[in-house]
Amino acid sequence: MPAGLRRYYGKGHLHFITFSCYRRLPLLKTVRARDIFVKELGDEMGFRLLGYVVMPEHVHLLMSEPPRGTPSTVLQKLKLRVARKLRKRTKPVCAGQMKLPFAETREPLRPFWQARFYDFNVYSDGKKN
Repeated sequence: MPAGLRRYYGKGHLHFITFSCYRRLPLLKTVRARDIFVKELGDEMGFRLLGYVVMPEHVHLLMSEPPRGTPSTVLQKLKLRVARKLRKRTKPVCAGQMKLPFAETREPLRPFWQARFYDFNVYSDGKKN
């Protein structure tokens, strides 16, 4: 963990979390991408989801701590599942179709998500409202 970055887990607080696509590329701008993200977010991962916003290049979540693990482990699992599903092609790329910037065929795959995330504990009634 970088110096100065502190995470406070185990107190039962809600967590407001923000994370971004790699280099803030708009990798979540398509309906397909957002649908896959929301489907994976809805899969049972053991935390309560109180709210979310999916933007083209970043995501906001308001979630509880999971009964096992931490918000960090939940995000790691979520990011991995979404990236794997979005990299899968359902149809071959045809001439004229847009090629996603992370799916080059001759280059190594680029990261889908920016490393790390911002986490803000929500512990008072004033912050919850």
